[in-house]
Amino acid sequence: MLQLVFATVHGLYGDRYVYRDLMTDVIIQHLITEQRVRIKCRDYVKKVAVYKDRVAVQLPTRVELYQLEPSADELDMQYRSAAKINQKLECDLLVVASSHIILCQDKRLQLYNYEGTLVREWLMDAVVRYLKVAGGPASKEGLLVGLKNGAVLKIFMDNAFPIPLIKHSSGIRCLDLGSTRRKLALVDETNTVVVYDLHTKEVLFEDKGANSVAWNSHYEDMLCFSGNGQLVIKTGDFPLHVQKMQGFVVGFKGCKVFCLQYVSMGTIDVPQSSSMNRYLEKGDVQAAYQVACLGITDSDWRVLALAALQGLQLEVAQAAFIRLRDVRAVELVNRVANGLAAGTPKGLLLAEVAAWEGKFDEAARLFVSEGRIDKALELFTSMRMFDEAKHWAEEAARNGTLVKGAAGGGAAGGAAAVTELIGRQAEWSEEIANYEAAAEMYIKAKKYDRAIALLVKNSWWDRLLKLVRLLDKAADVKHIQAAVTAFRRAGQYDAAKECLLKLEDIVG
Repeated sequence: MLQLVFATVHGLYGDRYVYRDLMTDVIIQHLITEQRVRIKCRDYVKKVAVYKDRVAVQLPTRVELYQLEPSADELDMQYRSAAKINQKLECDLLVVASSHIILCQDKRLQLYNYEGTLVREWLMDAVVRYLKVAGGPASKEGLLVGLKNGAVLKIFMDNAFPIPLIKHSSGIRCLDLGSTRRKLALVDETNTVVVYDLHTKEVLFEDKGANSVAWNSHYEDMLCFSGNGQLVIKTGDFPLHVQKMQGFVVGFKGCKVFCLQYVSMGTIDVPQSSSMNRYLEKGDVQAAYQVACLGITDSDWRVLALAALQGLQLEVAQAAFIRLRDVRAVELVNRVANGLAAGTPKGLLLAEVAAWEGKFDEAARLFVSEGRIDKALELFTSMRMFDEAKHWAEEAARNGTLVKGAAGGGAAGGAAAVTELIGRQAEWSEEIANYEAAAEMYIKAKKYDRAIALLVKNSWWDRLLKLVRLLDKAADVKHIQAAVTAFRRAGQYDAAKECLLKLEDIVG
């Protein structure tokens, strides 16, 4: 039984994938939107290539070139015929550039313009195993060339002399250049993936069991490679992220990996949260933000925003909060920025941030460390958290911390702050009509006039008399006299008499 197998004829640039279908048609697929356009060539399609807005199709007797219709929409898929080279051209590899096509036959590279004129030719030292357009100015693009003898070259279309980049020990199977052109990743004939620094020629990374490799086109320090049924993501110097995947990696853009699975192209979403969190643990907020821009969830954006805010990386914090459309958070960032510009101590600004996050104890600790116990007390009393406020005031009294606005420093100042807090708590209790608790706290705060007023208002005569017995007859004369007046009006003559005796007022 005979089985007929056709080789996959395809090409990829960015998020546009071109492949042969039904032997005579070419389909252009947008890998993000899944839109497809079919070009009917009505002839046997031998090779296809794609670069930016250009598509080249090699047929038995000609090469047809198509161009994307001019449009402001990046997702546009309308192609038109741009040129036709009516020549029978033979090649092993075909690539297209903005104004040329490049044909590879064994060791020979030939550069043709769109009119079919042979412009330039290069003869390599070994068989060309990999060929790719590496970008560049129109009509002067660079070619990345990998040879069977392990040499990696860069060729500019307007230059007759190839530029050696790396001499690897084994034949090249796959190549990719980082977005800043500093790092080169390759897969050799021994299925080893190797990353080189092109400036120092140093090997930065090496691993076994790879069949293809691709850099992230949006982030220099991130690459992926496939092999042994796995997809491996490498970010910076962090541990490798591994997940199951069948096929060959052919592209990596943002948070999407493009892989060829048998005869179809698939897209895999790669989570960037772990990479972002690793950069945050390292303290590199800028790198974390760059990774976040590749694609993370809203909850991860909030984690990044708060980490940047706590580290006073305000530009990153503002950008992250703007993405979340959190207006109040953006206003907080602006307040912190204004505070830094005005020379406000960083500790006070971080305390405000901690309070905004709901970390009240942390905020209080920062306030105290900056010598602003009054700010800590104000924080808790504004939320009616009087027990916590008293705790920090008592702590300040024990430690001798200066209390701003108190009648002194050290223990005296702390005691004054506690008394003031009790008074505020009493006022709040009175506001919510908890008069019994309010009266007791007014007494503790030594605000006897307010306490007497509440006791009289609620006709708590026994408690009023008990309070009078606690008062000093020399220091609190006016308060005792106020109690006498209240007792008389209420007909509580025995109690009034006791108050007068305390004052030694026999006549009254």
